[in-house]
Amino acid sequence: MADIGCQTNNRLRPIAPAPTANGARGLGYGNPSLSPMPQACQTCARRKVKCDKVAPICSRCRKGRFECLYQTSAQPQSRKRKVSDEVLEKLARYERILQENGLLDAEIPASNGHTPCETTRLVHPSHQPGTSKTGKLLTVGGKSQYVDSHTWYTLPDDEIHQISDDDEEDEVARRNSGVSRIPLSYSDLLTGTLLGGLTHQALTQYHPTHSNAMVLWKKYVENVEPICKVLHTPSTTQIVDRASQYPETVSKIEECLLFAVYHAAVFSMTEEDCAIHLGENRKAIIEQYHHAARQALVNASFLKTTELTVLQAFFLFLLPARYSYDPHTYWILTGIASRIGQRIGIHQDGEKLGLPPFEVEMRRRLFCQVFPLDFRAGSSVGTDFMGLPVSWDTQPPLNINDDQIWPGMNDPPIEQKGATDMIFCLSRAYLGKNLSRAGHPINGAAPWGFSDYHEAERLISAAENEVEQRFIRYCDIVDPLHFLTVGLARSGLTAMRLRVRLPRIREPGATDRERKEAFNLAQKTLSIDAAVHAHNGISKFQWHIRPFFLWGTREAFIFILTVLSKSRDLLTIEETETTWNSVAELYKNHEELFDGREALYVGLRRLTLKAWNSSQSDIVAAEPEFIRTLRHLQDKRGTRHIQCQGDTSETPSVEAKIMGFSTSTDFEFDVDDWVAWDKIIQDHQSLG
Repeated sequence: MADIGCQTNNRLRPIAPAPTANGARGLGYGNPSLSPMPQACQTCARRKVKCDKVAPICSRCRKGRFECLYQTSAQPQSRKRKVSDEVLEKLARYERILQENGLLDAEIPASNGHTPCETTRLVHPSHQPGTSKTGKLLTVGGKSQYVDSHTWYTLPDDEIHQISDDDEEDEVARRNSGVSRIPLSYSDLLTGTLLGGLTHQALTQYHPTHSNAMVLWKKYVENVEPICKVLHTPSTTQIVDRASQYPETVSKIEECLLFAVYHAAVFSMTEEDCAIHLGENRKAIIEQYHHAARQALVNASFLKTTELTVLQAFFLFLLPARYSYDPHTYWILTGIASRIGQRIGIHQDGEKLGLPPFEVEMRRRLFCQVFPLDFRAGSSVGTDFMGLPVSWDTQPPLNINDDQIWPGMNDPPIEQKGATDMIFCLSRAYLGKNLSRAGHPINGAAPWGFSDYHEAERLISAAENEVEQRFIRYCDIVDPLHFLTVGLARSGLTAMRLRVRLPRIREPGATDRERKEAFNLAQKTLSIDAAVHAHNGISKFQWHIRPFFLWGTREAFIFILTVLSKSRDLLTIEETETTWNSVAELYKNHEELFDGREALYVGLRRLTLKAWNSSQSDIVAAEPEFIRTLRHLQDKRGTRHIQCQGDTSETPSVEAKIMGFSTSTDFEFDVDDWVAWDKIIQDHQSLG
């Protein structure tokens, strides 16, 4: 019978497979060269992607133009025996008993289709991707992607990675084809629209010499890194040193970071520094590195990135880029940084996700920089701060120095008590955390509104106490960074107290005592600003503080000028002279008050002259130099002197024509109209 069966089978003729929907024959039947293999090819197995096992080359290797190799002696994999429902029920019952008696963590999910060995397997928590209350983090080869969508969350991890790999393979295939130089995808088109690069271009010629690269890195470490702290200085030093000597070996990701660092470093330098240390014009170098950093982001496909390093580079690019883009475009760019951060999952604390200690710390540092930057950019275009979602649980960075952490460390670092490299960033973060509880950012335009004054004071006192106990008490005012930290905290807290009082001061029934209390707070803000600028070591941080003033300085300045103009009886002659000395110091430290052509600066110059003319009868001293300069600027721009009495009509100046209003009508200020000043400040922020 066996022989008959064999003979019958030998006489059988092959039957053609049924046609598929598109009319093609099924793979592996009509063409013996495309027969399926028992195992995945070595390339797909190494890349951890799903393989269709078609020989001689699978579809993934064919699409990505990879070498496709199969094992010649593939051993069939043993199939796992299905666990019976009875065993699963017993396992679930035993787990429940252990949990009730405190012998098993209650947060471990009950077994549902897993074998006992899979359920009880011990895994080191600091090296495995974990899950938060709302999603899970997938990490492969240094990349991470956070998933909390219900549709994606229910997919197996390898399927999610497969979707991401499909995108990368499609891009690789398009680049290798070399057929077209048009934008490669919709994301590339968006990149080109925002950053000006439509194609991938080599940047080897833009790399600085080794000596210049080390100069730029030194300037970055001194001027920029203490203010933002998003990099690990020791490990980045090694990258800069190696890459500047062998730029042709740099990866796209490292190149992205390098040019962002160079760009930020030059931006923080003065014209004199650039001439001495680099031998070039500052403006030309900034333009060069701005272009290189922008193109490097395009080359790294930053819109689709899951690399933390690329997000670090993008954030550093955004710091000086606020002067290169209009406020609305800049807000879109900061929003992209926030979305990339969410995709990578920095809004969920890395420790709860089971990440290594070094990654936990670096993700925390980046979180407390990226999202506040987006909030500040939003306030500049009129979008109010709405607060962080309650499901975001990222903790503040630890108060540690960079030498306490390193890649590959297993044990978390021990937080210090005292001053560390993080003191400025942490004091700002903790102060901002307390401010956010009020629902309004400190750097917004509108005043704070509280139904209960005592509630506001409790909030401010709590913020002051926490920042004082954690950071300020350890500051050494000889250190420029520590001095700036103290100035930032003091100015922020004073600005909070002033803004709480402003709604009451603007009411007609406000008493002289209330006005005097608010005036003293405003005067204190100006004194802090003058003290910060008087510190010799602060010059290296001028790139950060000069364009923005300290927190609350603008509002304090406007309030002081209105008091000098309308409420002179509130002050003694000595107090009036002291106040005008503070105003003179402010003009000395902020050249933009003379040169700025935005509506805010135009209004401040007019209000300053109006206040001086109003208080001249109370001051014996001669007219100061800054007042004469303001009058000269006003005459030069075609505007007659502002008179305290009589005809105040004015001929529209060139400056006014540029701004699109007439100083005799549209720009006639009522110093009591605080709503108009709020709008002017917000418009100024919108103009960047």
